[in-house]
Amino acid sequence: MEPTNNEETQRKSLSTRESQTLSRLANESRQIISISDIANVLDIPRKSAKDMAYALKEKGWLERIVHGKYLILPLAAGENGVYTEHEFVIASALVEPMYIGYWSALNHHGLTKQMSRTVYIVTTERAKEREIHGLTYRPVSVTEQKLFGYQPTAVGSNQVDISSIEKTLVDCADHPEFCGGIGEVAKAIQNAVETRCSWERVVEYLRRVGNGAATKRIVYLADQLDIELPEYWDLVESFTTGYPLLDPTREAKGTRDSKYQLRLNVTSESFLPDDLS
Repeated sequence: MEPTNNEETQRKSLSTRESQTLSRLANESRQIISISDIANVLDIPRKSAKDMAYALKEKGWLERIVHGKYLILPLAAGENGVYTEHEFVIASALVEPMYIGYWSALNHHGLTKQMSRTVYIVTTERAKEREIHGLTYRPVSVTEQKLFGYQPTAVGSNQVDISSIEKTLVDCADHPEFCGGIGEVAKAIQNAVETRCSWERVVEYLRRVGNGAATKRIVYLADQLDIELPEYWDLVESFTTGYPLLDPTREAKGTRDSKYQLRLNVTSESFLPDDLS
C-alpha cells in the first residue's frame, strides 16, 4: 500500500539517525522496544537513548506503554498513530513474570464465544490496571504456587506465554469472576470435551493449585455435564470445609449443597444447555 502524503510528511520528520534506528529495530521483528534496545542498537549512553525515545514518541513513531518500554508505530498506523499490535504482545511487555489467562485464554483456545474488552494477565507481581487503545489490561496477582501451566505461543513474530487449556479451566474455576461467571466456566468445560483437553492434567492442576472452591466447582460442573473425571472420589474426599459460592459474581444466596459443599446461588438450569439441564 502506498503511503499517503500525510504519512510521507510524518516519515520525513525523522532524522536520518532516528529513521535508521527504527528500521534496524523493526528488521529484528520487534514491535515493543526498551530504552536498552535503543542504547544497544546505536551503542550510545542510556541517557541519550532516553532522549531519542522521547523524541520519537513526540513525533508519533513510538507509544509508551509502560515505564521504559515503547510500541513501534508503523506506517500503517497512519497520520495519528492509531495502531495496536496484538494485545497479547503488549500484555507481555507490561509485567514479568506473566502469562495470558482467564477470559483471554478461553478466547485464545476457542472455549468461549464471548469477547471481553479486558486482557487478563496472570502474574506474581502487583501491577496497575492500564488502558491502551480502548482495551483494559488487568494484571491478576497470584502466589508463586499458581504460576504454572502455560507455554510460549506464537503470536505473529513474537512468543507470548498463554495458559494451557487445562490450566485455563482450573484458573477460571478458581476465579469465575475473571471469565464472566460460572456459566462461562460450564461452557468452557463442555467445549473442552471436543478438544485435546487432558482431564488427568486438570485433576493434577487442581491439586497443585490447592483451592478447595475450584475443585468443588469442577466436580460439580463435570457431574452436570456428564463428564467422568479421573480420580473422582479422591477429589470428593479432598473437599475442604466451608460452602463457597458456586458463582462468586452473583448474589450470596441459595441453598447449601452438602454433596458438593457449595452454596448454589445459581441454578444449573440457568447456564446449562437445554439437553443437559
